[in-house]
Amino acid sequence: MRWAVRRVLGGIGVLWAVATIVFVAIRLIPGDPALAILGGPGSQASAAALAQVRAEYGLDRPVLVQYAVFLGRLATGHLGESYAFRTPVTTLLAQELPVTLTLAVAGLVVAWLLALVAAWGSTQRGRVAAVLTTGISVTASVMPHFWLGSVAIVVFASTLGWVPAVSDGTVRGWVLPVLVVAVPVAGYLAETIRDGVVDAQRSAFALAARGRGESRAGLFGRHLLRHAALPGIALSAWAFGSLVSGAVVVESVFALPGIGRALVTAVTQRDMPLVAGIALVSAAAYVVVLAVADLVERTVDPRSALDGRRRRPSGAGTTPDVTPAPTDATVAGTGAR
Repeated sequence: MRWAVRRVLGGIGVLWAVATIVFVAIRLIPGDPALAILGGPGSQASAAALAQVRAEYGLDRPVLVQYAVFLGRLATGHLGESYAFRTPVTTLLAQELPVTLTLAVAGLVVAWLLALVAAWGSTQRGRVAAVLTTGISVTASVMPHFWLGSVAIVVFASTLGWVPAVSDGTVRGWVLPVLVVAVPVAGYLAETIRDGVVDAQRSAFALAARGRGESRAGLFGRHLLRHAALPGIALSAWAFGSLVSGAVVVESVFALPGIGRALVTAVTQRDMPLVAGIALVSAAAYVVVLAVADLVERTVDPRSALDGRRRRPSGAGTTPDVTPAPTDATVAGTGAR
């Protein structure tokens, strides 16, 4: 319960911070927001029209009053109407958010698959495979999305013709966008998991498993990976945030109708309701994924159960729990079993 309360309060704090940053950042962009609402400098709006828009949207009020109204609307779930699209922000998010979430979730799944393959190759297939796989992982982790997307279009779409260059609504149209967002994250995850596997190989439970005749694949899948995956699981929440931010570029490159393209349009046109809505939804998704990653880590880590039993309060009139803290051998044996 305490963990859940901390998560909820922390999530509310994150959303408040994101909303505040968006509110300040939008007002730091040069230009008149009332003019942006009327269509920009090319609209040649009159002074009377500008004054009417300022009064309608509350832009003539003090900044602190605007900020309080802005937070009050967000607290009630009212995200307002988009200045650029003349449509409620919730309607736009309902149309475009599934595309971005699909891209991010599919990218995270593919990144994990690639990372597991790379971790297996770098730890179980000899020195040459380790050097080659590690080099590929490090290179992949520093590849920018726009460069990787352009190269993927030239090679796999234009030259080989295996997949379409832009999204066409089919499964083939999703192949390149998902790979482009997944490859850099896979590089980070592969390096993290590889380091965990190398450390776990020296542990007592790994030596005991090998002594019982465990195969290399069984040792990796049932014992080493369970311990080595813990840092990767914790990293997955950050990876999801990276995937959502990378979707802004990838959706523009592959013409995907997600919130990334809408965000670019909203920032350029000072569409504050849409920018705030996208930022808050992205932050909320990040908070949820962070909580899920924490739960998965507690489930996978065998030491969590041991710690929970050790800290369990004893009842009145019963003998206090004086069980000693588990040693490395105890934890190792639990992991081996």
